[in-house]
Amino acid sequence: MVKAEPGENNSLTDIPGVLVGHHHVLDPDAVLGAGAATGCTVVRVPGGAVASVDVRGGGPGTRETDLLDPMNTVRQVDAVLLTGGSAYGLAAADGVMRWLEENGAGIVMDPADASRVVPIVPGAVIFDLPVGAWDIRPTAEFGYRAAEAAAVDFARGSVGAGVGARAGSIKGGVGTASVVLSEGAAAGITVAALIVANPVGSVFDPRTGLPWGCGTDGPDYFGLRAPTAEQLAAANALPVKGTVLNTTIGVVATDAPLDPAGCRRVAVTAHDGLARAIRPAHSPLDGDTLFALATGTAEENADLPLPPAFPADLLVLDEICTAAAVCVERAVVDAIRSARAVAGIPAYHDIFSV
Repeated sequence: MVKAEPGENNSLTDIPGVLVGHHHVLDPDAVLGAGAATGCTVVRVPGGAVASVDVRGGGPGTRETDLLDPMNTVRQVDAVLLTGGSAYGLAAADGVMRWLEENGAGIVMDPADASRVVPIVPGAVIFDLPVGAWDIRPTAEFGYRAAEAAAVDFARGSVGAGVGARAGSIKGGVGTASVVLSEGAAAGITVAALIVANPVGSVFDPRTGLPWGCGTDGPDYFGLRAPTAEQLAAANALPVKGTVLNTTIGVVATDAPLDPAGCRRVAVTAHDGLARAIRPAHSPLDGDTLFALATGTAEENADLPLPPAFPADLLVLDEICTAAAVCVERAVVDAIRSARAVAGIPAYHDIFSV
């Protein structure tokens, strides 16, 4: 593990030029099957960012992921949509596009008229339809408002796309983390992640009650302690998740100047963080999808001893990939620790009194 400390806000927006916004509806008396409990989260990158994606789950719901194949033409995105509502929720991307078009963001398609743009907005969904009413799900208006709300500071937990999220037997949500690499080939580069945790798999060890995602850093890093025997017994007695459709989605980002192939490698390796923090991950019942963004605002160390057959940024990319997996792991822990009970789904905070 390369040496790294959390960024200023321990957040995805520690990457300069990356903003996050939420919009959701949540009735205080929502239950499974009734009331409003869903939303979306938009990661907006003014000026665009190089991007790619890696889909590992067996049941994904996605938009514009083919465009992000490194062999294809378009090399950057303007925003990424993470949303509830299953496939219906992809409609929220229309609202994100509308906000971007109104604000002149996107690919300029007419050199004589800069207002003629096509914003690039890939997205992915979680299945949260049983939480609250089945027919209340994100619309284009949700996406518009989330894009409009995007800022450096944003809430975590049961917000945005995480409102209806369930992480195994407990409440899921939105979590985030960042690291600034302090030595090695990638010294000075920042890496970060934002995760919407909604897996079928467990997020805590039934033997200890501690999140699986504490494995790399240890519970002290997160300020966690072992629960009492009574708390552990209560947690293990919770019913397993009663739906066959789930999914954890997210965005990893760096300020390094990566190309689309480099972003793809970061997205691939970032999934290691899901596998550490969720058991099982990438199941046929999940649609696990991670996007990777590179803003290119930091400088790489280009004077590295490598054979000429290797990419010049190989050692930098290797350290970014390692950090991306750690950020994802930490972000999953942040998601479940920040979440609060919704629709009768108990939260880690309540069960273990943390």
